[in-house]
Amino acid sequence: MALSITSLVTRMPHRPLAEHCTTRVIRHRDLRGHKPPRPPCVRLYIGLTAQDRPSIRAKEDTTDMRAHNVDRERVDTVMVDGHERIGEARRRRGDSLRLFTPAAYDGLPGIPFPAPPDAYPTKDAMADYLEAYAVRFALPLRLGTVVDRLSRQGDGYALSTAGRRLAANHVVVATGAFHRPWVPAFASALDPGIVQLHSVQYRTPDQLQDGPGLIVGAGNSGAEIAIDLATHHPTWLSGRDTGHLPLALRGRGLRGRLFWWLATHVFTVDRRLGRAVKRRELGHGALLIRLRREDLEAAGIRRVPRTVGARNRRPVFQDGRIADVANVVWCTRFRPDFGWIDLPVFGANGSPVHYRGVVKDEPGLYFVGLLFLYSLGSSTVGGVGRDAAYIAQHIGGRHRPEHGRASGWIPEPALRAGHA
Repeated sequence: MALSITSLVTRMPHRPLAEHCTTRVIRHRDLRGHKPPRPPCVRLYIGLTAQDRPSIRAKEDTTDMRAHNVDRERVDTVMVDGHERIGEARRRRGDSLRLFTPAAYDGLPGIPFPAPPDAYPTKDAMADYLEAYAVRFALPLRLGTVVDRLSRQGDGYALSTAGRRLAANHVVVATGAFHRPWVPAFASALDPGIVQLHSVQYRTPDQLQDGPGLIVGAGNSGAEIAIDLATHHPTWLSGRDTGHLPLALRGRGLRGRLFWWLATHVFTVDRRLGRAVKRRELGHGALLIRLRREDLEAAGIRRVPRTVGARNRRPVFQDGRIADVANVVWCTRFRPDFGWIDLPVFGANGSPVHYRGVVKDEPGLYFVGLLFLYSLGSSTVGGVGRDAAYIAQHIGGRHRPEHGRASGWIPEPALRAGHA
């Protein structure tokens, strides 16, 4: 049976879907004390991930909530996820991890995040919010399901899940941007006595042995882990200074609202300035959002140059100094892993070629939750709703191809080369 699917993919055990569903459009007033309508079901699968991969930054887990905007377009929906519990990827992260954006910008469409607007939610609070969101909207989830392969089948797509095959006309991949942890090759040349962890493995300082700790990578994750580690170990933070946001992103004050407007409406791939910001973000690391240089200095963290190699089985900095440390935490990003997608839609760096998540060369295939998918806000919880709405409109046939493009827009070479 061919189903019209918008899929965020994983293994999905087959079972019948509801045959009759309410299709009334969900509006915000339904969320204030009234029981929301059941989301429509049966023609659209939204599955999530080909492999059970966690996300490195709490704000980038895109596995749970994509159905909401699609539902508002009256399209039947099923979502699948490789974890056994909603938000599990977040719960497995470091104990002290908080979102990099305040609660005012951490809500999904329909339900604001339940915290003071200037609070930075913990990873467990966000996981609980996602779980409650799914319950509130009765999202049709299939957990513990991993899609092994996505391929073309006639005019639609075939999804292989644990020995079963699903047919789909539309597939939305919302596995996020952080798949395979990466460390430099010279990590294997370090002394075996040095404890090494990737940031995705880091939970608490207790995982490390006595002695100095080196954090490699000075972006948001590296800075946050350095702050946590510095209370227990002498801590060095290695990497170029990425800078920090010029405006404090706190609550819904004037400065916070101004930055959010810039992040979602000015820093977009349709604008020359936005494309420049994207190249900087992807090439040089993101600006620090929650922390400032002063916070690192106050914690006693020592800033050092980039770590570029190993000598005498110790890390070597760019200036030639050798780091005599007992622990290394690699905050060195991730690499995309879409190997389960058997379709020619990827650029030289392994990322999908798309515009606003729409893959032109594979009609019916979409991506959401990628870094800078359309704007600087695209990889945040609060910013992904607009990207999801754009894709929902595209699926529903109410999409205007040139919508939102600024005057003078030109195709971005990075997009054609697969750097989106």
